[in-house]
Order: sequence, then C-alpha cells, then structure tokens
Amino acid sequence: MMISQRGYFIENLRKEQMLQLLAKGKRLDDRGLLDYRPLKIEVGVIEKAEGSAKVSLGDTQVIAGVKVEVDRPFPDTPDKGLLIVNAEVLPLASAYSEPGPPDEDAIELARVVDRGVRESGMIELEKLVIEPGRYVYAVFVDVNVLNIDGNLFDATSYAVVAALATTKYRKYELTENGELKATDKFEKLPITTIPISITAFRIGDVILLDPNADEETLVEARLTFTFDGRGNLCAAQMGGSKGFSKDQVLKIIEIAKLKAEEIGGLLRRQVGYG
Repeated sequence: MMISQRGYFIENLRKEQMLQLLAKGKRLDDRGLLDYRPLKIEVGVIEKAEGSAKVSLGDTQVIAGVKVEVDRPFPDTPDKGLLIVNAEVLPLASAYSEPGPPDEDAIELARVVDRGVRESGMIELEKLVIEPGRYVYAVFVDVNVLNIDGNLFDATSYAVVAALATTKYRKYELTENGELKATDKFEKLPITTIPISITAFRIGDVILLDPNADEETLVEARLTFTFDGRGNLCAAQMGGSKGFSKDQVLKIIEIAKLKAEEIGGLLRRQVGYG
C-alpha cells in the first residue's frame, strides 16, 4: 500500500471514530461537548509594543501586538480615533500554511475579531481624538498565528482583547502654534468592557465548542458570538458550508452566554480589569 493511500485510510478511520463518539456526546480527548481546552493568557510579551498578549488554547497559539500612532481620522468619522486589526498566519503554523500575503481565511479572521471588538464598544474611540478632523490616535493590532490546532477565531479574539486591555500609549498635545508635541505622559486606552468571543460548531446534529484541528475537519458550520462584559450580545458571524436551524441558534446563544461569563472572568483577571 502506498504511504498516501495508507494515510488516507487511517484518516478516514479516525474521522469515523470521532463521528461515533460525537453521536454519544463524547470526544477523543475525553472532554465534554461544551468544554474548552486549557486556556493560557500571557500579557506584555512583546517589549517594543504598546500592548501585547499571547494566547494558548490547547495547542493553538496566537500572539497579538498593539502599536498606537498619530494619524488622520477617516473623513466620515472626524471625531473618532482609528482601530485596525490585521492577521497573518505564519508559514510554520500549519502544514497547509503558505508564505505570502494574507489569504481569505486570514482576512476573515481579522474582520470577525475586529467586528467583535468594535461592536462591543470596548474602546471609546471618541476619546482618542487630539484635534477633530485633523489628528487622532490610530490603534493598529497585528496578529500572528503561531500554531493552528482548531478554534482560531476565539483564540485570536482573546489575544487581541488582552493586548488592547493592557496597552499604554504616549500622549501628544497641540502647541500654541497648532503643532503636535510628544509628552512624557503615558495613558491606557479608554477601555469600557472586555468582550468575549464564543464560537459554536456543528457536526451533523451535534453542537460543540472549541474543536481541535481533527474535529474541525468534520465541521459543517460555525457561529461566532461576541458578548460584552454585561452579557449583551453585540456581534455575530456565521461560516461554513451549511447553516443552523432557528432552534440551534437559540440554543447556541444560551450556551455561549454562559461560557462567555466563565471565560470572561479569567480574561478580566489576567488583564487586571474590573
């Protein structure tokens, strides 16, 4: 038997085993369907960044760094600062990763995480204005995916939120001549809440949380919900080749809200918020 044929045979056996276990409410790693893998959050991991965090969710690893600069506001929001999230999957993160510019998956990852942070109102962008229409602070978040082993959306969101919550940036002020001047003062970003992303996945009729890479090969649909610190649902994004029924969506919201409270407590303690 050729190596490729043998690998394909073993892969199919493993998938069949996973499907049989999931039908019984079990998983290969003995977790319950709604259990997350161990979550580790480290902050201040990039010395030259204004804020940074590394998240390990099982074997999925993501690092986020924040840079704050003075920039021009967008023409349609002259009285708000800027928030821009970019994501890149490093070539060594997965056997399927390739060098080059961010692909569609990386772009979607950045957009979903950005939307959750933005719609939660985590940062008061109105307070990041130096002079309306002229000078504002721009908050750039760069995400590097170090290793992929499932549930990248949640791991990335936690890294971005932790990095933003611990960011300190240099203050600028206007001189009498209307010129910008750097000061010796540093301030934290105006944080109002700690948003929490929870992604549910559907495999057949089974709903589960935090799949590893093997389980994700069976996923037919995913649904990411982001909650603010008060338990309000503020953002949602669906992906995958199939969808969810109304009853499944309502059930997922209930599950995700409870799980967000659990993970939110851990994240808040790690960043010293509240």
